[in-house]
Amino acid sequence: MSQQIEQSQADQADQADRTESYDPAAVEPKWQQVWAGLDPFRADDDVVRRGEREKRYALTMFPYPSGDLHMGHAEVFALHDVIARYWRFRGYEVLNPMGWDSFGLPAENAAIRNDEHPATYTYANIETQIASMQNYGLSFDWSRRLHTSDPEYYRWTQWLFLRLREQGLAYRKNSPVNWCPQDQTVLANEQVLADGTCERCGAEVTKRELTQWYFRTTAYAQELHDRLDDLQATWIGKVVNAQRNWIGRSEGAHVRFDVDVEGAEPLTVFTTRPDTLWGATFMVVAADAGLAGELVSDGQRQALEDYRAQVAKASDIDRLATDRPKTGVPLGVTATNPVTGEAIEVWASDYVLADYGTGAIMAVPAHDQRDLDFARAMGLPVRRVVDTGAEDPAESGVATTGDGVYVDSGPLDGLRDKTEGVRRAIELLEAEGRGTGTGTVNFRLRDWLLSRQRYWGAPIPIIHCPVDGEVAVPDDQLPVELPELRGADLKPKGTSPLGAATEWVEVDCPTCGGPARRDTDTMDTFVDSSWYFFRYLSPHDDTQAFDPALATAWGPIDLYIGGDEHAVLHLLYARFFTKALRDMGLIDWDEPFSAYLSQGKVINNGRKMSKSLGNGVNLGAQLEEFGVDAVRLTLVFASPPEDNIDWADMSPAGSLRFLQRAWRLSGDVTSEPGTDPAGGDVALRRVTHRTVADAETLVEGHRFNVMVARTMELVNATRKVIDSGAGGADPSVREAVEAVAMLLSMVAPYVAEEMWERLGHAPSVAQAAWPTVDPALLVEESVTAVVQVQGKVKARLEVSPAVTAAELEALALADPAVVAAVDGREVRKVIVREPKLVSVVV
Repeated sequence: MSQQIEQSQADQADQADRTESYDPAAVEPKWQQVWAGLDPFRADDDVVRRGEREKRYALTMFPYPSGDLHMGHAEVFALHDVIARYWRFRGYEVLNPMGWDSFGLPAENAAIRNDEHPATYTYANIETQIASMQNYGLSFDWSRRLHTSDPEYYRWTQWLFLRLREQGLAYRKNSPVNWCPQDQTVLANEQVLADGTCERCGAEVTKRELTQWYFRTTAYAQELHDRLDDLQATWIGKVVNAQRNWIGRSEGAHVRFDVDVEGAEPLTVFTTRPDTLWGATFMVVAADAGLAGELVSDGQRQALEDYRAQVAKASDIDRLATDRPKTGVPLGVTATNPVTGEAIEVWASDYVLADYGTGAIMAVPAHDQRDLDFARAMGLPVRRVVDTGAEDPAESGVATTGDGVYVDSGPLDGLRDKTEGVRRAIELLEAEGRGTGTGTVNFRLRDWLLSRQRYWGAPIPIIHCPVDGEVAVPDDQLPVELPELRGADLKPKGTSPLGAATEWVEVDCPTCGGPARRDTDTMDTFVDSSWYFFRYLSPHDDTQAFDPALATAWGPIDLYIGGDEHAVLHLLYARFFTKALRDMGLIDWDEPFSAYLSQGKVINNGRKMSKSLGNGVNLGAQLEEFGVDAVRLTLVFASPPEDNIDWADMSPAGSLRFLQRAWRLSGDVTSEPGTDPAGGDVALRRVTHRTVADAETLVEGHRFNVMVARTMELVNATRKVIDSGAGGADPSVREAVEAVAMLLSMVAPYVAEEMWERLGHAPSVAQAAWPTVDPALLVEESVTAVVQVQGKVKARLEVSPAVTAAELEALALADPAVVAAVDGREVRKVIVREPKLVSVVV
């Protein structure tokens, strides 16, 4: 792409007047002052409420203030700004806010290192980023700025927590949890990487038994799953699939197995394949489930405890890996297969999870690879019950999962239809009281663990009273503000550092007035980012979290732009919050983000930018050398938004040269503003109107790089007319240059403002109306029709776009080159695709 930029400039570089040049360093401060005075990007709530203009809510994932902006920020903000500015051009009232996700571990760890308060680090970085964003020419509505670490914000995070608790969607329980030994805090399942390490620090995650707060995301599991079908058309496919896999919906039946433990209830398992019960040769219970401890024989109890200590070191994702060696211990008990009457061994293993299904499975090793791997490792029997034609898994070591003929399956023998097999198996189980129901649904999704044993987060607004138990902090006492701890007091100790703040912790119970203690955990920062887009609607309202009327007027978000690293975490949590708020009657949307655009990454020399690799690119240095517009143009033009950009292949210098050429056009225009372009160069007018028309389709289709390419072509066409002798007086030149300025405004706002001013218009170009396209100028006067004979091109004909098939066939067969190619042979067939193709077969 960079070579294309340079070539398009070089084609006519000699014709450009090089005595003038555009100076980014002089221009950028000037327009920052103008924009600050005009405030052209402030959204008007009343205009939307009154229905005077159609709304558009443009949202980009708000950044964490870990330092100055980097190349990744530069890319996503440049892409986002194209959309926001385009929507304004098209006459929409645009809400385009910005804020900071300012709680979290990086600030706290920096505070510990520097023996300071996390707020010092956080707010200094925010101010740095604001200055950089304003320098970057972004069209944010700064009146709606927010920070999640402000008490004015987390007051409402706490208020929402209490409302969710009232709805039964927030609760506290004891269970095995993911524990990061380095950051000394629990992690949600979604925050553990596939290799079993912490997504923040990379430490190996272990398991601990703790009492923690959860959000009941599973209450919406079915809807979270079903609504993905609606989002498939407007979200990137891999993000939808990631959520669908994480939710993990499956249908099947519950089956009961009697166990030889005195007084024990039957062991219930969930299975999607009750038709394979005849092949169940053992059972597996999650090693860390309470059920394992209830079933284990006295002789195996110590072996189970030793094994549990080993299991605690593995993450759930690691445990579910298919290529992981299988381990386990027998519980010393058996269960009865309900369809064969056979006594089968019960084992404990880590490849079954305690909170998936019932925490126990029936193992059918011939037809499930993990069960087969376990059976082979432990010397357990393997029995094939579906003959797919493949080698017997007992011999091959490869489980068969396809359809086939039921064998060794009692009443199912000889059947070939899996659906019928499942139905008959369920009927048999229900008739004998050994199972329940067709259509039983299970989900892999588990509730969201939100407690964190760290300081820099929103305190959980609960008071623990020895008399009244868990007591909500009254709404009029919110926010529960963090006490003033500093670096040395924040060091992780395995429990929250807030526990040491005695004066803060020890309070009177709001219910009985007796001595009580505050909850010392804080909330996961993903709680803050699950509702921030609602707070943008009413960022200064101290009476409510957000105005429901404004939520109705502005919502849902029309386009959300961000990285697909949040495919499960943030996006799933935001969807949960939206559905919960809807059911509380606060909003009337079902989904928060109508469309989602995921941008690629900026890499360097084929690799992710890293200090350790020495391939980092300093954004500030690039901006200083080439100017904001050149960097923005380079990032937008480089590729489609979803593709990665290798900065080593980019040419911001080439982008700057192109911008210089575009800027010079505005100095060549000599006609007055408002001049009727009708009498100008018709060919240039056609290019201008076609470019504007194409830009509409391209921007709405997120093909921003192609829109830039079309703008470059228009610059070349305009320069050609000027240099051909018409000069800048031709009114078609003014029309073309004004269109260039508006198109560039979406990508290179400083150059565009300079051009607009030089063209005699008042600022800002961003407030101009989108050019009206004349349909007559989009109609081509002629098109080139290609004529093939026996598949080889023999002629090209200039014809009317309205030419009929019969007319085009006659012209083609009469063309001398075609006549020569046919050479008197019989024409067997003529295929016409008017107006552009004729294929002659002889």
